Amino acid sequence: MKLRFLGADREVTGSCHCLEACGKRILIDCGLQQGQDEKDNNRLPISPDQVDLVLITHAHIDHSGRLPLLVKEGYRKQIVATSKTCQLMEIMLRDSAHIQQSEAQWRQRKGKRAGRDAAPPLYTMEDADAAIALFSPVEYHQTVPLFEGITARFVDAGHLLGSASIEITVTEGNTTQVIVFSGDIGNLDQPIIRDPEYLTKADYVVMESTYGDRNHGVVEPLKPQLARIIDTTLARGGNVIIPSFAVGRTQELLYFIREIKEQYLTPKAGNFDVYVDSPLAAAATSIYDGDLTGYADEETLAVLQAGFRPLYFPGLHICQSAEESMALNADQKPKVIISSSGMCEAGRIRHHLKHNLWRGECSVVFVGFQAAGTLGRIILEGAKEVKLFGEPISVKAQIHNLVGMSGHADHAGLLKWIHSFQDNMPRRVFVVHGEDETCQTFQHYLQSEGFPAIAPYFQSSYDLLENRCLEPGVPPEKLPAGQARLKGTPAYQELVLTAQDLARFVESCQGRPNKTLAKISAQIKQLMEEWK
Repeated sequence: MKLRFLGADREVTGSCHCLEACGKRILIDCGLQQGQDEKDNNRLPISPDQVDLVLITHAHIDHSGRLPLLVKEGYRKQIVATSKTCQLMEIMLRDSAHIQQSEAQWRQRKGKRAGRDAAPPLYTMEDADAAIALFSPVEYHQTVPLFEGITARFVDAGHLLGSASIEITVTEGNTTQVIVFSGDIGNLDQPIIRDPEYLTKADYVVMESTYGDRNHGVVEPLKPQLARIIDTTLARGGNVIIPSFAVGRTQELLYFIREIKEQYLTPKAGNFDVYVDSPLAAAATSIYDGDLTGYADEETLAVLQAGFRPLYFPGLHICQSAEESMALNADQKPKVIISSSGMCEAGRIRHHLKHNLWRGECSVVFVGFQAAGTLGRIILEGAKEVKLFGEPISVKAQIHNLVGMSGHADHAGLLKWIHSFQDNMPRRVFVVHGEDETCQTFQHYLQSEGFPAIAPYFQSSYDLLENRCLEPGVPPEKLPAGQARLKGTPAYQELVLTAQDLARFVESCQGRPNKTLAKISAQIKQLMEEWK
């Protein structure tokens, strides 16, 4: 009986673990690496022909995004998740495949002009559809026989609709072991979904640590903050622009806005219009608008039982086509626009920012984490001007950051979750899904509280019968000071590649006449000055 760590080990994305028991190999999550963690998405950490089954904790791409690649390379067996996770994965994997194909086409056009070969897409829509065909949905608390001697049980993790912690019970000979995979543990008191469930017994626990080194802090309730921003902005004739993640966060916002309208919290704005401008968000909202029995919290179920739709209200409009999206910026009526992507790196939100950032009467409201280097982070940190579609745009709109909408448990929430095992102390707690320093900090904190915790490295493995390390694994890549991985949008990556070509060109200029060198230098300086 062995556990191998194949992703999100001392890193935040690309979750993937492999349990070997009873002669079978079970993959728990198969996520895409994102942001600064991205190194080798095109290489699976395990050969598909070695995998007998896949279990998925929830639909987010950093936990499910490499499923189409797994299928592309030959996997043909079941993919087991809760029914709501299966529904959300269906739209998210197709959306991811669309992005992969679009970016590959973009790279191929650029590469052709530059005389470079471009890599094909990581996977295609056909690969995503093939993965979706393998879905095997289950419900919470259902004991699911996986193989002889192995069962699984999914319980609500409270992170996203359908998200789960997975309890796997393995019997080999006369020995039975319980291994719990936390998935992403949710924050408390989120709209629509329930709080995390707390398991109490396990021999081994694999738990996330995203916020293991910090708490969210005490913040003003979100609903009155949002109501105040909407009321004052629309009253002065401006638009409220909300960059939002399409799945989960957008639906939470719609829930809050429905309550704001029902409770008449915007007396100046009246019955204002709200536009959701994201096809993926529209598809996800239709799932959230379906039968939520067994998934939603009591408050949401009460709204449903009363005959109301918790995410719909007078004045809500869903934009599907590009034409509908463009029409929003031609319409002078003050409105709320919710659009993706949440960090403003791509998608329709960039067009709405272009048309509204320079208007002092408008407001831009951030409702999620903005990673370093993203356009959202740049605006949030006080930039006076940004570039959108090659055009300098002044930042004169009011900028707001609504903290407290995190879908992850903070330090205190993670401790509450793991302390539910205290009366039945696990043999070991594996700390994963956190930045290197965060994993170490949380590991040491758990150790100080008596838990036998360790933060495993990528490709490490452990014997679960003897509770010992078999392979130490590989520490996270440490880049030299001042050097960063190539990341950002495809356009930015192309810019970096062009800069590298320029550096090589400059080296080749050695020995040319001084007059020529001076002219080249002046032209480069002029170009940089134009784009500062």
